[in-house]
Amino acid sequence: VHLVESGGGLVQPGGSLRISCAASGFTFSSYAMRWYRRAPGKEREFVAFISASGDDTSYPDSVKGRFAISRDNAKNTVYLQMNSLKLEDTAVYYCFAKNSWGQGTQVIVSS
Repeated sequence: VHLVESGGGLVQPGGSLRISCAASGFTFSSYAMRWYRRAPGKEREFVAFISASGDDTSYPDSVKGRFAISRDNAKNTVYLQMNSLKLEDTAVYYCFAKNSWGQGTQVIVSS
């Protein structure tokens, strides 16, 4: 299993960013995917879930209505669209599938 996140960066509060996770080494379309994040000094936090088909998604209250997870099974890629970003969204964002983690992509929300 190989997961590679990309698309992180610096964004102002209220801004938007889309991060991606390219997957390989397994049958991507057969597995649910998840995003987590770890903010400085905090424990890792669940951010988003998407089923294998993409029909079902779920989010914690902290990001519900602002973040949207999606997937392209033809490209073996899962996305996280983040809107109305807040300072507290600053974290390293990780992709998770089949008990494996990517290396993470840094998102910094700052004015």
